[in-house]
Amino acid sequence: MVEKALLMDEKAMARAITRISHEIIEKNKGVEDVVLVGVRTRGVPIAKRIAKKIGQIEGAEVKTGFIDITLYRDDLVKIDTEPIVNGSYLDFDINGKTVVLVDDVLYTGRTVRAALDALVDIGRPNAIQLAVLVDRGHRELPIRADYVGKNVPTSTQEIISVKLIEADGEDSVTINE
Repeated sequence: MVEKALLMDEKAMARAITRISHEIIEKNKGVEDVVLVGVRTRGVPIAKRIAKKIGQIEGAEVKTGFIDITLYRDDLVKIDTEPIVNGSYLDFDINGKTVVLVDDVLYTGRTVRAALDALVDIGRPNAIQLAVLVDRGHRELPIRADYVGKNVPTSTQEIISVKLIEADGEDSVTINE
């Protein structure tokens, strides 16, 4: 895999998290009934960063959890006959809440569809919104993000690579071939 370009560095990612946090607060007129749910793996630290930023802005804690969508994937048999399930963690009730689903990259929409199925199995939120760090297009399902850090037009041969300090030791978004 050859890196073509750096799309976001540490500062650009921090600005995107700040902007998304402000947009969540604005759209929901505060964060009283808002919870954040990260999609494993990289959606989890992004959700935690958004929660921290909202806490700094609003002075209010936003509950944060995560879901593992492995068993909800429509391509599960193609990926592995014995998938590894890391589990979900929500220590709060999502019934009647506005759930902001958080992921790193929005591509075909299939991961989001799986996450929606997982959320509905857990409870009945009042609303579900989607926040992504990068939207690269090429949707196969009618899904769009409510909050986007950066829109990046790509070809289907290109790969968006998101690296986070929590998992990779650095913050960056690159486009690769």
